Amino acid sequence: MSILSFLMLIPIVGVFLILVTRGDEKTVNENARWVALLVSGVTFFLSLYLWYGFDSNQSGYQFVETIKHRAIPFQYHLGIDGISLFLILLSTLLTPICIICSWESVAVRVKEFMIAFLIMEALLIGVFSSLDIMLFYIFFEAILIPMFLIIGVWGGARRIYASFKFFLYTLLGSVLLLIAILAMYFDAGTTNIEQLTMYGFSESMQTWLWIAFFASFAVKVPMWPVHTWLPDAHVEAPTAGSVMLAGVLLKLGGYGFIRFSVPMFPEATEFFIPFIYTLSVVAIIYTSLVALVQKDMKKLIAYSSVAHMGFVTLGIFTMNEQGLQGAMIQMLSHGVVSAALFMCVGVVYDRMHTREIDQFGGLVTKMPAYALVFFIFILGSLGFPGTSGFVGEFLVLMGAFIDNTWVGLLAATGMVLGAAYSLWLYRKIIFGALVNPALETISDLNMREKLAFAPLVGLVLWMGIYPTSFTKVIGPAVKQIHQQHQDSLKFTTSAKIAAGSESPIAAKKDEGTDRW
Repeated sequence: MSILSFLMLIPIVGVFLILVTRGDEKTVNENARWVALLVSGVTFFLSLYLWYGFDSNQSGYQFVETIKHRAIPFQYHLGIDGISLFLILLSTLLTPICIICSWESVAVRVKEFMIAFLIMEALLIGVFSSLDIMLFYIFFEAILIPMFLIIGVWGGARRIYASFKFFLYTLLGSVLLLIAILAMYFDAGTTNIEQLTMYGFSESMQTWLWIAFFASFAVKVPMWPVHTWLPDAHVEAPTAGSVMLAGVLLKLGGYGFIRFSVPMFPEATEFFIPFIYTLSVVAIIYTSLVALVQKDMKKLIAYSSVAHMGFVTLGIFTMNEQGLQGAMIQMLSHGVVSAALFMCVGVVYDRMHTREIDQFGGLVTKMPAYALVFFIFILGSLGFPGTSGFVGEFLVLMGAFIDNTWVGLLAATGMVLGAAYSLWLYRKIIFGALVNPALETISDLNMREKLAFAPLVGLVLWMGIYPTSFTKVIGPAVKQIHQQHQDSLKFTTSAKIAAGSESPIAAKKDEGTDRW
């Protein structure tokens, strides 16, 4: 058994341990919390071995494991590269943090809550390490079940509406994705991701496959205008659910674009780049403006997530190494910063039972430790130099300016708007007069909350000050994907020139004109 299978197995063992726990309700709940924390903690520390044993000089997949059964058309095929490595580490880090931050806030069906998180952790490791597209699809869709339950069972007053909206939005894209995967299998005769990447689908087939994949991944990101499920899901989800949703689940869409759409459908990708640029720029500007008028802290952070993920999709489709690498760093940064910001909201909500911004103010005098932690994550969110957000957005904008100056210029306005709503939120919550009498007795961060925030603070600063420790691992995989994309375009263009029908996309690229 490889390390990847072992990492997936550990949370499942934790699930069985929780299921066999016996005693009164209080004992069962307490044991479930400790088992979930210990199991997820062990999973995280063992997952660090992936980073330790990873050869950053290689661009191919490592820790590969394959099990094939002749009766099944697809295979159990796992492996990771520099792109999937850090997404797995992000998943294993946020799971114990979610359990810590829900230690007291979740008091109903605690056993089932912990089981849902452990199952989701195992599925996330599976989805980011799958090297078989059908296996990827199984994990990709199965993740919806625990998140649907987390929102629908432990959410707020409108949890049923939010959970079904989340499910239905993703369902349509999922059906199209399955149809596309079956079409690829019947055409290429394999579900192996490495082989599919090298297989040359026809130009017309690429277009339809790209659209089907886009329908699924765009909802997951989520891209404008299919983003409306996200604010509702975040507002109604418990704090831990929002942390996992923003921290990891939104990255499934970006990962799908990088892993499948770009390398497998190069001609279709080139054709749809102006379309992606348009949606990404609109998402960055429009949702930033919407965030500026929000009165609920969670909704503001939810809309900011759409804007930040707009930078991710923009970076991916710049189709240069700077943009692709920036998109990956931005995904990791957003996974840490947005998760931490939702935790910051959860801290004051647990004490005051409200998320209305107008109900707060002057917390710096009562919660100095909270004010400091909140400030670091606000700086990360607005992309302040020395934080993780700056590195990701800078690389994305560099890639955008290289490809199209106007796109880069429009996207850069998102950084200004991000600073506006982030600093406005911080000023309203932390500074000003302590006008709400209920805040007089509010308590600062306790040791459990400090423990949960500490690794996230460290990561935001680490990625901002020393990003090379991440980019040197991600770089070879990004370079390979970029090279595969370029080689596929050159091969197709050469074939069409030989046949006397050069691709209009290739001709346009040869002319040196902008894509948009």
